[in-house]
Amino acid sequence: MTQRISAPVNITAKDQHIVSVHPDHAAMTRMLDESPMRPIHYRLWALSTGGTLLSGVSMFMLGVALPLVIPVFHLQAYMIGLIAAMLMAGTVLGALLGGHLADRFGRKPILLLDMALLTIAAVLSALSANATMLLIFELLVGVGIGMDFPVGSSYVAEFMPQGRRGRMMAASISIQSAGMLLAAAITLVLLTRAQPNDATWRWLLASEAVLAMPYMLARLSLPESVRWYMSRGRNAEAARVLALIVPAQAEQLRAMGQGLGTEIHYVAKVPKKTTQLGIEALFSKAYLRRTALVTLPWFLMDIATYGVGLFTAILLGNLHPAGGGINQIGRDLADALGSGKVDLFLLLGSLIALWAVARFGRIHMQLLGFAGMTLGMGLAFIATTMQGGAMAHVEVIFIGFIIFNLFMSSGPNATTFILPTEMYPTQVRASGAGFAAAIAKVGATLSVFLLPVIEADLGVPMVLILMSVVSLLGLFFTYIFRVQGHGLTLEEHHTRELP
Repeated sequence: MTQRISAPVNITAKDQHIVSVHPDHAAMTRMLDESPMRPIHYRLWALSTGGTLLSGVSMFMLGVALPLVIPVFHLQAYMIGLIAAMLMAGTVLGALLGGHLADRFGRKPILLLDMALLTIAAVLSALSANATMLLIFELLVGVGIGMDFPVGSSYVAEFMPQGRRGRMMAASISIQSAGMLLAAAITLVLLTRAQPNDATWRWLLASEAVLAMPYMLARLSLPESVRWYMSRGRNAEAARVLALIVPAQAEQLRAMGQGLGTEIHYVAKVPKKTTQLGIEALFSKAYLRRTALVTLPWFLMDIATYGVGLFTAILLGNLHPAGGGINQIGRDLADALGSGKVDLFLLLGSLIALWAVARFGRIHMQLLGFAGMTLGMGLAFIATTMQGGAMAHVEVIFIGFIIFNLFMSSGPNATTFILPTEMYPTQVRASGAGFAAAIAKVGATLSVFLLPVIEADLGVPMVLILMSVVSLLGLFFTYIFRVQGHGLTLEEHHTRELP
C-alpha cells in the first residue's frame, strides 16, 4: 500500500476560512517546490519565453521600421504614434484574453494559440499595402504577444522549484532584453544591405514571424501545468506530468492521482465557492491591496519603459542634426546603432536581476529600480538644460539612458512580471497576471501614442522629465502597497498574513 505524505498548511487565525488541503495535494506541490532543477525544467522555461523574446523584438523592429515607413505611406506624426500604439493596445486585449482562457482551458493550448496568431499577424504586417493595414496587423501582433505574457509567466511559476522560481522568472523577462539585442543584430544586417526606397522595412517586420514559428512547433511537446490540472480536479493527469519531474516517485504519484479522484486543490484567501473562482476575486478585500501593487507600478513602469524603449532610436536621432549627405537609411542605421548600445545595458541589468531579485526580494529591487530610473531620466533632462543644450552633452544623455535601462531591467522589469504570479491563487493566477499586464500595456499604449506628439510640440526635454516623474510615482506606489512575501511558496502566499 502506498504511503501518503502529509504536509500540513500553516493557516493563521485570520485565514480560518481557507479550505483544508488534502495531504496528497500538499505532497504533490511539495514535490514541485523541492525538486532539483532538471533538464525538463530548463526546456519548459525556454519554450515559455517566446512572448517575452518577441515583445523585445517587435518593439525594437517597429521603432526602427517606422522611419523607413514614413516616406512610403506619407505618415503624419499622429499616425506614427497610432501605429506604435496599436502594437501596445493589442497587448492589452491579448493579456486580458490570454489570462482568462489559460485559467479556463489550460496553459498549453493558449501557449500554442498565441504563437500561431503572432506568426500570421507578423507576415500580414510585413505585406501591408497601406498605413491602415499596417495599423490593424500590428494590433494583432500585439494581441499575440499580450496573450503570451500572463500564460508564460504563470506556466513558469507553477513548474519551477521554490528556491529557483524567482531566478527563473527573472530570466524569463530578461529574454525581452535579449530579444531587443537580437532585433538590433538583425536590423544591422538588413540596414547595411539596404538601398533607398526598397522594402527593408518589410523584412524587418517579417523577421518576427521567422522567430515565432519555431516556438509554436516546439510547444506542441509541452506538458500541461501540474498545478492547473490539480486546480481543476484532474489529479491523475497532474500525477502523470509530475512524474516527468520526479520519476522516482512515479508509482506513488499514480496512486495519489487515483486516490484523489476529482478533488480540487484549492488554496486562496477567499472562501471556496460552488462555482469556479473568477476575476472578481482580484477586487475582493483579501486581494485588493495586491491588485494595486501589481497594477499601478507596472502601469507607470510601462509608460516610461515602452515610451523610451520604442522611441530610443528616434529620441537619440533628434538629439543630433540631419544632413551631411546621409540618407534616411544611413540615419536610421546610426540611430539603431546608438539604440543598440544603450540596450546592451538592458541585458546587463537583467543579468543582475537573476541574482539580486532572488537575493533581496521583489519589493526591495522594485523600489531600488524605480529610484534608478528616476535618476537616469532626470540626469538626461538636466543635460538638455545645461549650457550648449543637448548637442553639447550627448555623452551625459547617453549615460542617463544607460542608468535608466540598467536599473529598470534589474528591478521593476523583472519584479512586475514576477509579482502577479505570486499574488493570486492558481484558479485565477493567469487572469490576475493578465489583468496586471493589460493595465500596464494601457500605460504603454498611452506613452507610445502621446510621446511623438509631446516630442514634436514640446521637445525631447519634456519627454525626459515626464519619464522621470512617472518613475518616481512607481517608487511611491510600490512603497505604499508593498506586500513582503519573499521566500514563500505559491501556496504559502495565500495561507499567511504578509506584512
